Amino acid sequence: MFVGLAHAADIPNGKSGWNIGFMPFAAYNSDLGLQLGGLANVYYYGDGKQYPAYQHSWYAEISHFSKGSGLYRFFYDTEYLLPGYKLSIDALYMPDQALDFFGFNGYDAVFQPDWIDEYAASYQSRMFYKHERNLLRFKIDMQHSTPIPHTRWVVGYAFKQFTVNEVNINQLNKGKEPHEQLPAIDGLYAKYIDWGIISATEAKGGIHHDITTGLVYDTRNNEPCPTQGIWSEIVLLNSFHPEFTYGKLALTHRQYFPITSQLSSAIRIGYQQHIYGKSPFYLYPYMVYSYLPSPEIDGIGGSKTVRGILRNRIVGNGVAFGNAELRYKFWHFQLFKQQWYAALNPFVDAGMVVDKIPLQITHITEDITPYFASNAEKIHLSYGCGIRAAMNENFVLATDIGFPLSKQDGTMGLYIGINWLF
Repeated sequence: MFVGLAHAADIPNGKSGWNIGFMPFAAYNSDLGLQLGGLANVYYYGDGKQYPAYQHSWYAEISHFSKGSGLYRFFYDTEYLLPGYKLSIDALYMPDQALDFFGFNGYDAVFQPDWIDEYAASYQSRMFYKHERNLLRFKIDMQHSTPIPHTRWVVGYAFKQFTVNEVNINQLNKGKEPHEQLPAIDGLYAKYIDWGIISATEAKGGIHHDITTGLVYDTRNNEPCPTQGIWSEIVLLNSFHPEFTYGKLALTHRQYFPITSQLSSAIRIGYQQHIYGKSPFYLYPYMVYSYLPSPEIDGIGGSKTVRGILRNRIVGNGVAFGNAELRYKFWHFQLFKQQWYAALNPFVDAGMVVDKIPLQITHITEDITPYFASNAEKIHLSYGCGIRAAMNENFVLATDIGFPLSKQDGTMGLYIGINWLF
């Protein structure tokens, strides 16, 4: 269900004043339990002269699973609080009882689908490729124009606290019949600790302080859904921790091409590389951008990087990814006294580890062929389609469904959220 509210005066082809989008939701996961939550986005357009750009945006989301997982987030974005500066503030708490973990280096880490299929003869546990991770994060980013046209500098700070452990099987088994309960076995995360691939100093998480700097080149004609222009950036993240200080370089190029008044295409190409120091295992999948409107931080794979491929399936010292999609706004209409459009976006996504994490595995005495392959990594591909419903250009309800080409990457991904991917 969606509710749209406004306390605003309509202006020709635009909006002024306040606009509110709200969406409650409920879902059920057999392992995590009942999910209840909702999200709301409040926009202030002022006199509306800059529409569809807004003056202030406040976003809040609360989602709670009955067995403990959830998402609690507040995000604020503006260019008007400090005139001339683009400012975003993000506060997030994300307890995740079952975060995906498939090892490192893409296809070099073998995925055994039957091990998580309770109807297969070789079934081990639905949680075999999972571990628990709780994340507390506070992030503030600022951008300002430079003497070079369309170019802004970027600076930001983030506090991140990770708490990592094995999946709490006892918690997830509460209220289940004996035949439905998860078996008490070592998952891949526990095996990596036993094998020494994950060290004791990183196995349980830690506190990190991040400083980001960079440059953004932006000629987009519209921020929420551009139809022409370029948005490219170079960002350097420096992360500080007593044992794990490291740097990560992120290059991202996005470009938008008009085809007709209703149809456009969009591409995104990204490259992220650790350039010095050593990262703890739980930060290798952490994606770095100049601006982070989404709570999703993990990749490659999943809703925000390569759709349809298992989240965190493509993890390495250096990774590359790409997205190409068509965007067809097939219907413009008014609802709840608001301006809306509906759109379809067929897409093709890809990703690959281009610089592998060195692994010491020769000392492992058990048969490792079910876990590791030699030089198996290659490009991961997926395809699919999405649908969007946008209110007043900015509040965009989104659904994507993606399918990987290889069973090593899963079978399907269905994602429901907000905003265009890029």
